Amino acid sequence: MLATALALMVLAVLLAWPVPILLAGAGWPSTAPGLALALWQSIALAGGVSMIGSLLVFGLIPFGTTPVAALAGLAGHVIAGTLPVGATLPGVMALCLALILGAHLLLNLGMTFLRAERQRRRHHTLIGLLSDPLPFDSEGTRVIDHAAPIAYCLPGGTRSATVLSRGLLRLLDADQLRGVVAHERAHLRQQHHLVLLAFKSWHSALPWFPIANRAENAVALLVEMMADDQARLEVDDRTLARAIALVGTAHLAEVSGTQSPRAVAGALDETSSADLVGPRVSRLMGDTPALGTVGRGAVLAATAGLLVLPPVLLLTS
Repeated sequence: MLATALALMVLAVLLAWPVPILLAGAGWPSTAPGLALALWQSIALAGGVSMIGSLLVFGLIPFGTTPVAALAGLAGHVIAGTLPVGATLPGVMALCLALILGAHLLLNLGMTFLRAERQRRRHHTLIGLLSDPLPFDSEGTRVIDHAAPIAYCLPGGTRSATVLSRGLLRLLDADQLRGVVAHERAHLRQQHHLVLLAFKSWHSALPWFPIANRAENAVALLVEMMADDQARLEVDDRTLARAIALVGTAHLAEVSGTQSPRAVAGALDETSSADLVGPRVSRLMGDTPALGTVGRGAVLAATAGLLVLPPVLLLTS
């Protein structure tokens, strides 16, 4: 079991540092954002399982010859209030750390989703009071009386809404507006808020972990690109790119001219920041080659392999 613990630790280190850095710096994710998102999710999941699993297996070494048998042995010793021969302080500490870390990540995930759900319910109530339905639209689009160009989606269990501002309606022409609305509705259909919440939870649970922040930023850009790809089915690339640039630059000028630097930073965190606008516009205006069949197969294989490898190591040791 020591070899299994070491293998899981090596895998956890690889998925915590070099692999995410290489993926974040790669050029191909913009050509296949859906595949890149799946790979990021597998890296996060496999990294967490490997990190907790390595600590757990190391601590279980005195309790049995395999992780499954050791868990049964641990349960028996806990009931009896004893420790097996060979139990050490580092092993007991590793067990405690694995349990604490696992509980911390799961509780933080649950609390993040609960807070987000409460905020969405309050937001739905406010939007219902302060907005009007978009004329000639039957898909839940609401218009708020605000001068800044704003467009966002508001998911919900039984009701969802696409929220636009009057400033946006004045800024964009009909085709550009259609592209923006298609983009926001793609977020709702593909449930991107759930993916973003999971990575936000990981970052908030481990704020000192630099890769968590890198992963959250990369995933935020990927889901925007995936929504852009759906909007491209409604309007041409140039129209969509111009709409993104107009909204991004107008909003940046709005918050820069009226608020303090700290308030500007907070506002950009909640809307489309320049870090998201620039790469999206460049992608739409450039001639980005598609990821080939071999490349797509390699990404799919890596994604599946990362999901399978930690359980295999745990169950076959």
